[in-house]
Amino acid sequence: MNIYDKYEAVIGLEVHAQLSTNTKAYSTDSAEFGVLPNTNVSPISLGHPGTLPKTNKKVIEYAVRLGLACKSTIREVNEYARKNYFYADLPKGYQVTQDKTPICTGGSITIKLNNGSEKQINITRIHMEEDAGKSIHDIDPFDSLIDLNRAGVPLLEIVSEPEIKNGDEAYQYLTEVRKLVRYLDICDGNMEEGSLRCDANISVMLKGSKTFGQRNEVKNMNSIRNVQRAIEYEIKRQIEAIENGEVIQQDTRSFDAVAGTTFILRSKEMANDYRYFPEPDLQPVVVSHEYIASVKSVLPPLPNDLFKKYISLGLSSYDAGVLTDSKEIALFFEEIISHTKNAKLASNWLTVQVKSFLNDNALHISDFEITPVRIAELVDFIDTGKVSHTIATQKIFPKMLEDSTKSATQIAEENNWIQESDSGALMEYVKQAVAKYPDKVIEYKNGKVSLLGLFMGEVMKLSKGKADPKMTTELVKQELEK
Repeated sequence: MNIYDKYEAVIGLEVHAQLSTNTKAYSTDSAEFGVLPNTNVSPISLGHPGTLPKTNKKVIEYAVRLGLACKSTIREVNEYARKNYFYADLPKGYQVTQDKTPICTGGSITIKLNNGSEKQINITRIHMEEDAGKSIHDIDPFDSLIDLNRAGVPLLEIVSEPEIKNGDEAYQYLTEVRKLVRYLDICDGNMEEGSLRCDANISVMLKGSKTFGQRNEVKNMNSIRNVQRAIEYEIKRQIEAIENGEVIQQDTRSFDAVAGTTFILRSKEMANDYRYFPEPDLQPVVVSHEYIASVKSVLPPLPNDLFKKYISLGLSSYDAGVLTDSKEIALFFEEIISHTKNAKLASNWLTVQVKSFLNDNALHISDFEITPVRIAELVDFIDTGKVSHTIATQKIFPKMLEDSTKSATQIAEENNWIQESDSGALMEYVKQAVAKYPDKVIEYKNGKVSLLGLFMGEVMKLSKGKADPKMTTELVKQELEK
């Protein structure tokens, strides 16, 4: 047994989701991303003496949305707290957050493992807080620059139980969290812009042990892949350190994405270092059962529910995963299958033909001009045998892209592409095809069944591609076997 097999990792993730509100958490300052530095600020967000914050109601709503989606318990009386610490980009010298009264407790997020099974990652808490500003170190060679636009932007912090075992599980968990906040329209999930940030608490212990090892927290990771890489590196580092007789200290570390290693930032602060105390300027917020019910009534369909629905419709796990990866794609598919019963064919059309067109033209599904109803009609057209799949993909669909106002039926009728399914008319073509190749008929009867394709091709040529392939195959076989 190598040294790594002796240990198991214990990992908990803290995900900070920056909310897509128009204004900041406790002021009317704009929360817009990407504007000129230090323009979205005011005496309130800067914490000037004599100013008073006010709760942003949208933050409450978004927290309840997330809590409902995770099946958390939502707290009725929510109090705010001050978390005191010094950062150069924290203008107040403290952060307004929640300490002992998080708005959501419990709940879980289900992840899909590489072996196809599912695992439930339980949630400790979800609480509301505000963001700090941003320190910029790579513009000026001598000084750090401070942009306070982000200071006061609302966050939800999602704290998992320490139930994640490796980098792969962390990757899947973060993927599900990002998908969920996007479906709920509470956060755009763009890690490269800092809209979704993750801190990983990692420790290792001997397999079978009940005592957790000393944890290290890794911060400043700007992609889901980097979170996975940092965890994998940190597990290996800690095991090697323990095996070499070293003592793991409780440190805060950062991840160097280029080198693929972590490095120490500072010794980890403990909770009492933050001097939490009740926020004196904000009254507690009461979240009533009626309010929770009103938020629940307008929740969108959620990705895990849709995934299970598509599996029940006969789709593969892969297809269901592709369809639910994006909320916009999933809702487009929902509209298609409300107008057709062939979910599998509808899935193929959306994930192959439609997505290929979007990718080739660098378009978003919102830019796609053909409506879901039109796609459903095309699916039914193929499903009922009125046109062949080849005619649909190579002729009808391109013309629909040229003129999205026209239906598949209109285009097929205008171009005389409706398949011939009259058995009497088809039999005439079949007889002509068989009569053309008498020597091949003998070969077929002697066991060379691959010649069926030759006769099928001839019928298609005679019918100008309009013969129903399924019916034609049966008629050709009947004629050849006389």
